[in-house]
Amino acid sequence: MQSTMQDVPLLISRILTHGSTVHGASQVTTWTGEGAPHRRSFAEIGARAAQLAHALREDLGVGDGDRAATLMWNNSEHVEAYFAIPSMGAVLHTLNLRLPADQLVWIANHAADRVVIVNGSLIPLLAPLLPRLETVEHVVVSGAGDRSPLLAADGAGNGVQVHEYEDLIAGKPTVYDWPELDERTAAAMCYTSGTTGDPKGVVFSHRSVYLHSMQVNMTESMGLTDQDTSLVVVPQFHVNAWGLPHATFMTGVNMLMPDRFLQPAPLAAMIEAERPTHAAAVPTIWQGLLAELTAKPRDVSSLTQVTIGGSACPPSLMEAFDALGMRVCHAWGMTETSPLGTVARPPAHAIGTDEEFGYRVTQGRFAAGVEARLTGPGGERLPWDGESAGELEVRGPWIAGAYFGGPAAEPLRPADKFSEDGWLKTGDVGTISPDGFLTLTDRAKDVIKSGGEWISSVDLENALMAHPDVTEAAVVAVPDDKWGERPLATVVLREGATADFDALRAFLAEHGKIARWQLPERWTVIEAVPKTSVGKFDKKVLRRRYADGELPVTLL
Repeated sequence: MQSTMQDVPLLISRILTHGSTVHGASQVTTWTGEGAPHRRSFAEIGARAAQLAHALREDLGVGDGDRAATLMWNNSEHVEAYFAIPSMGAVLHTLNLRLPADQLVWIANHAADRVVIVNGSLIPLLAPLLPRLETVEHVVVSGAGDRSPLLAADGAGNGVQVHEYEDLIAGKPTVYDWPELDERTAAAMCYTSGTTGDPKGVVFSHRSVYLHSMQVNMTESMGLTDQDTSLVVVPQFHVNAWGLPHATFMTGVNMLMPDRFLQPAPLAAMIEAERPTHAAAVPTIWQGLLAELTAKPRDVSSLTQVTIGGSACPPSLMEAFDALGMRVCHAWGMTETSPLGTVARPPAHAIGTDEEFGYRVTQGRFAAGVEARLTGPGGERLPWDGESAGELEVRGPWIAGAYFGGPAAEPLRPADKFSEDGWLKTGDVGTISPDGFLTLTDRAKDVIKSGGEWISSVDLENALMAHPDVTEAAVVAVPDDKWGERPLATVVLREGATADFDALRAFLAEHGKIARWQLPERWTVIEAVPKTSVGKFDKKVLRRRYADGELPVTLL
């Protein structure tokens, strides 16, 4: 028996139309540094997105399924591209501006990008790459910046045409007859950060983006309304800014975009001036902001909800923001999960009790639409008992089932990433409570296997970062003749710190979750923990530096 419901495809163009009409008065505000912020209403964004689509189709020849890339900061023009490119039937490809040059070239060529929209301030990054970009035909420049390096690269032999964003869309119609696409067609693509091997392309469908946006807006997720303003610090090239640009157009949430002003001082200034109620970013951003607010207090009382994801939030950081009146909400996800997987909103029975904080420091409860299971070392299924630790596998309507193989290649489903029955192997190790709260204990590749037992590097790091003299800490496995592997603790000390390694080790011993046999014997101080392009700890760099003898290690 079939239903009697209308079969209307779930398309990004429908999100755009809804947001630019029903919520047309909501705003995208772009921070400009010293000058007044730049403001555009959702209605204006909708009109300009239509103009951009006309220009891409009619002037640059972008067709259905063609990849149009962005190399941009978080700003209103980037939001316009977010909607225009997929709505017209092309595929939005966000390029990660923090990747090394060789990786950027490889990704753009693998994706077969035809167009790159770039902010003027990023021309020095793009121009040297142009002669190596095999499929790029057009570069569209938005905002201030010296164009001469692009024009010089153009003359170097690959025939790329350079256009001005505003000139290109000027005079174009402010409405577009958005096509009725199959909701399963590609809408956007994002590549993983490539911490091991080449980056892998994840292709999001219109359907997956639409459903993901609805879940972001659920009260058990971010739960924002048109009375909120969200400071979108998480980059638009990092898994679609965690889905916020699309989700906000569904509900009319105002967006505050920081552009290139991502340092602690300007972030504090824009919070004080623009009064956002919500913000989203990785822990490293918030650690810097906390230090800034400690040194130079400001009125940031408007910001009452902070979503932290990308990597685990140390409980000490969560407590510090609680003291400022900013409630941290922990979340977990990855490029392959669009990224929303879990959000740590405590259940009703725990609120106001001693259990509440324990729920908040987990990665959170699985969102409706995300199924999860734990797999043991032998492939056995483990129970949701809050104790059995295994590799997390997930599936759902916004979870990747394969990687992009290339324009003429079949999708890739490597056995180390996907199970035989199609579940995504996340590479994360953790436990799940009976009521569906995920606690990650490590990445599978970062678990320390000492004498046949596992040591969680995450637990050691969180405990170390609770010490007042430690600003950052990363723990990695290093070879040990007796135990196979042992933990090496690398710490970043606060200026004027007095604690030595013996004191830090004693502090860990006093921490209830750390057994004495898990305490590191090897210690070193570093200037900063190396990070990936999306702000996660890059532990492979620390392991390599240790192997090469670059780290002065003290043995206790």
